[in-house]
Amino acid sequence: MRFTVDERHQRILELVRAHGTLRVAELADHLGISTVTARRDAETLASAGKLDRVRGSVSWPGTPPTGARRTVLDRTPTAAAPGDGPLIGLLVPQPQHYFAEIIRGVTDAVREAGGRLILGFSAYAPGQDDAQAARLLEAGAEGLLLTPGWMYDGTEAAASQLIFDVPAVLLERRPAAGTQAAEMDHVCSDHYAGAGLAVRHLVARGHRDIALLSGLSAPGTQVRAGYLAALHSAGIEQPPIEPIELYVGAIDHDRLMQAAKQLLDAVTGGKVSAALVLSDDDAIVLLQMLRTLEPRIEVPKDLALVAYGDDVAALSDQPLTAVAPPKNEVGRAAVELLLRRLREVREGAEPAPRTHLTLLPRLRVRRSCGTA
Repeated sequence: MRFTVDERHQRILELVRAHGTLRVAELADHLGISTVTARRDAETLASAGKLDRVRGSVSWPGTPPTGARRTVLDRTPTAAAPGDGPLIGLLVPQPQHYFAEIIRGVTDAVREAGGRLILGFSAYAPGQDDAQAARLLEAGAEGLLLTPGWMYDGTEAAASQLIFDVPAVLLERRPAAGTQAAEMDHVCSDHYAGAGLAVRHLVARGHRDIALLSGLSAPGTQVRAGYLAALHSAGIEQPPIEPIELYVGAIDHDRLMQAAKQLLDAVTGGKVSAALVLSDDDAIVLLQMLRTLEPRIEVPKDLALVAYGDDVAALSDQPLTAVAPPKNEVGRAAVELLLRRLREVREGAEPAPRTHLTLLPRLRVRRSCGTA
């Protein structure tokens, strides 16, 4: 049955008056409308003083805050939040590789806040950032954590618009100045500084011919810029060879073998004595390929290696020195920032200035650079 706006508002008031407190998702289910519409109606009625709006629920004015969170309107076994916290939507390109630890950090922080997390994956596919964000909102998400599938900084022609009617925080994406996304809250690892950590460590070990191997990605763009800046700061005007491009997306063994051959030629030709490789799983595969191509090559004697990323670097048969972005901490900090924005909305407070939070990676020194 379709209601007019006034009929819908009247029905919501009747339901909430009868039950004291209802979740927005329950209203949407009972009325057969989207959670986005139910949320908008609830906010309209709350603004008019007819309902109290708190943490994803609406209450009849005067209802004690400990009123029921689940009611006779439920039609299925409970899948609600384990506590009184909000329902948070997290959108990332994929659940594995770089994003697994971010997801863990977000999950832990949301659980500690008594909330519930729902996930969406864009798979770097055009249009999926907006489509999957809309799906999360339709499922009742009260706030969004977003890692758009950009390969650069959001200025790409296919970049998503990221316009929502709920609070949203960007994760591990640093939008270009002047874009609308640059006005959003974001929490990022400082990959620019992380690359500098690696280069300065290698320079301190006596290396000046330092190569970079990296694929096309948003972090890769920052790593490359930080690598070049750190070389320049060390008085090295040009890299010994042009940065070697790796693959984009799923691991490409043929492209990795081609990169291994390029790197081996540079090492045996006396052009390169050290390399920074994004990421650590690629660094391990490259090391294996180098040994296949030239069994006599020795790390770190012939080539010092630093991996960018520290998910598996310590598990290599030759443990790799690695730059470790603070991914878990990024996830947690983003949740804290989003919860603050949700409180501002709930309390009708003046929003604090937008926040751009950058966390520095750590350098974990192991045997691949000759120190441990």
